[in-house]
Amino acid sequence: MTVLFVNACLRGEESRTLKLCREYLEGLEEVQEVDLAQLRLEPYYGESAAYRAQLEKDGQFDDPMFDLGRQFAAADEIVIGAPYWDLSFPAALKVYIEHVAVMGMVFHYTEEGRCEGLCRAKHLTYITTGGGNVAAANFGYEYLRGIAGMFGIPEARFAAAENLDVVGADIEANLDAARARLAELKATR
Repeated sequence: MTVLFVNACLRGEESRTLKLCREYLEGLEEVQEVDLAQLRLEPYYGESAAYRAQLEKDGQFDDPMFDLGRQFAAADEIVIGAPYWDLSFPAALKVYIEHVAVMGMVFHYTEEGRCEGLCRAKHLTYITTGGGNVAAANFGYEYLRGIAGMFGIPEARFAAAENLDVVGADIEANLDAARARLAELKATR
């Protein structure tokens, strides 16, 4: 089973989110990691967007710009780790999604105009941590749940360690609650 870990934990090894992700991934043999802090993807603009659209239209997917989409579509499970920033996640993750959203490889449209996903993964697992209450406005997860559906991934799952910056909060208890949720998710792989 190939697990694709999309690491959007831009603070590196200091990230509490990354620590939870590493615990969740522990013991798995085939994990492919995409480190967005190192990758530093650029959004598509004008000419690059037109070039990509033409290649998609022509079904020419051998260009290296499609490598991330190919990797995403082939994974058995997708794990995304990203801190809770500004009611969502870091912009680098949105740019990554733009790069993997390859029409004809990750999804396509039927003759009736219906979007169908082409990804192999059965789960998209989103792991985050936040200084405050994440669940009250978790637009990052809502977006990723929609993307999972678009890409044909039948189940999106979520775990968060919340209130990690609240004065007086029991940080270890909050992290342990997230660990318990991740143990439940791990058991249903």
